[in-house]
Amino acid sequence: MKEFKITYFFDEVHYVRRFIFIESQQEAEKLVKNERDQYISFTDSRGIYHELHTKHVRVIQIAEYHRIDKSTNEKDT
Repeated sequence: MKEFKITYFFDEVHYVRRFIFIESQQEAEKLVKNERDQYISFTDSRGIYHELHTKHVRVIQIAEYHRIDKSTNEKDT
């Protein structure tokens, strides 16, 4: 499984991000197309619940996400 970042833009300033695990970019696109003009809900990585109607979204971007492990802090010696 790959991780994908889906960003829903409402205008130039306001957006919501959603992260999903799915097999491919094509499957992620299929999911977004199937959700068109309906309410969707999800909880983000911060534990915040989101519910939105995709009809009110102006732009949707899908990109494969490569998570960086921030727990390994390397210090200069």
